[in-house]
Amino acid sequence: MSDSSETKKMLDPDPRVWDFETEYELGQDNIRPFGLDLHNPVFLISSILIAAFVLIALANQEAAAAFFGWLRPWLTSTFDWFLVLSVNAITLFCLALIVLPVGSVRIGGKDAKPDYSYAGWIAMMFAAGIGIGLLFFGVLEPVYYNFAESGGASPLGVDITQPGNEYVGVVGTIHHWGLEGWAIYAAVGLSLAIFAYNLGLPLTLRSAFYPLLGERVWGWWGHAIDTLAVFATLFGLTTSLGLGAQQVAAGLYEVFGIEPTPTVTVLLIIFITAIALGSVLLGMDAGVKRLSEINMIMAVGLFIFVILVTGVGVAISRYFSVMTDYIMMLPALSNPFGREDTSFFHGWTTFYWAWWIAWSPFVGMFIARISKGRTVREFVLCALIAPTAVCALWMSTFGGAAIDMLNAGGAEGVRATVIDAYKPEGALFGFLKELPFYQIVAPISLLLIIIFFVTSSDSGSLVIDTITAGGKMDAPVIQRIFWCTLEGLVAIALLLGGGLSALQGAAVSTGIPFTVVVLVMCYCLWLALRAERAKL
Repeated sequence: MSDSSETKKMLDPDPRVWDFETEYELGQDNIRPFGLDLHNPVFLISSILIAAFVLIALANQEAAAAFFGWLRPWLTSTFDWFLVLSVNAITLFCLALIVLPVGSVRIGGKDAKPDYSYAGWIAMMFAAGIGIGLLFFGVLEPVYYNFAESGGASPLGVDITQPGNEYVGVVGTIHHWGLEGWAIYAAVGLSLAIFAYNLGLPLTLRSAFYPLLGERVWGWWGHAIDTLAVFATLFGLTTSLGLGAQQVAAGLYEVFGIEPTPTVTVLLIIFITAIALGSVLLGMDAGVKRLSEINMIMAVGLFIFVILVTGVGVAISRYFSVMTDYIMMLPALSNPFGREDTSFFHGWTTFYWAWWIAWSPFVGMFIARISKGRTVREFVLCALIAPTAVCALWMSTFGGAAIDMLNAGGAEGVRATVIDAYKPEGALFGFLKELPFYQIVAPISLLLIIIFFVTSSDSGSLVIDTITAGGKMDAPVIQRIFWCTLEGLVAIALLLGGGLSALQGAAVSTGIPFTVVVLVMCYCLWLALRAERAKL
């Protein structure tokens, strides 16, 4: 396809002329040493650079800790306006897709049928999109915003001592786990799904840029996009894996009395990565799908237990109250200018948006793979509205109950880990100590965290392998084993080279440049959806 024809296509107002035809064949640039199937040069560049990062970080742990300790706050305070405005734009775009005519476009074509039931589809999507987030932050965040820093971390500087403001910490938490974050996943996932299943392009990030780059997308422009996606995915994922390992270590201490030393945490990462490798060998249906369904059953069971023992009526009333406040406060929370609540805004919001964006290639590609046969409207509703409602219910139930306990003078375990000394990995278990049957519930919660950990590692390696195999979804399983192992090594390197600040700094450093990629993807998706709608 010539440059002149590409220019004509982009300038033509009639989307029916946009056929997105290409002569590129899936895997044509791949190399196949020793029976492998690797995209050249994406696999080589990304794997070599990441392996070098692991070696350098492990060899210079103090320097790495100092660097990441500086990097994260500098990035979140410098690019706060860019991240917030970008996420606002992505969210409005996704909401518009629900009501616009293009919402009737079906992923895979008008005759496509779903590969998975609603239950299996939503379970896999939710498990991949949230990971250990609900368990790690469900108690921690609401309590921190309300009580830590003598109220200085409160969203928008709201005075929690005033009547009606008791749950403002829950509102701030829902802001971080609600519409905006899931809109990022939905935009990336829908882009990948449409270009792969409707337009016949490889299931990789570069394909979404075909309307702008044409055949150039198969060259170095595309190599750069896919390589950046690998870095964003890996560092976003290892942030969650590192947090999960710390929480598992805290759980082992609570349940079995094992001290949560750095050595224990490293051994946990190795052990859980080994379990993830077993899931990799089982494949999508027997591995990720089955673990995701187990995740959902156990998570629902834990939620039902907590809501029953803390009061169903109180929880439902609290939920509708905080959702009303969330809707009312959303415009102010989404405004990046003139903010004085710097602890909340820079310390949490801008980090979260960069983290969600860093995770978006991973979650987006994963949900694209499992969403064939769904309409655009169905996809966005299930990937955006439903998870927001569920996350809000979880956060308001766990976090709200913890706030009630603290206001009543209880929850000493939560106070010790969140307010008196910041040990976030222990917040959940400090909360569960206040509930009956702790000796039973704590081990179950520990197992749930581990399974979430394994699911994230397994599905993450699947996504990175697809990108570095040039969009092939049936690459040799040894390649997924390689990436699964490398994820564990990166998590270890970051934990030893700076702990939590290193994990967060790595996610933010890749999330910010990838924000530009997501914004352009939204524009290209709009062009593709118009073309698909014109065919109906």
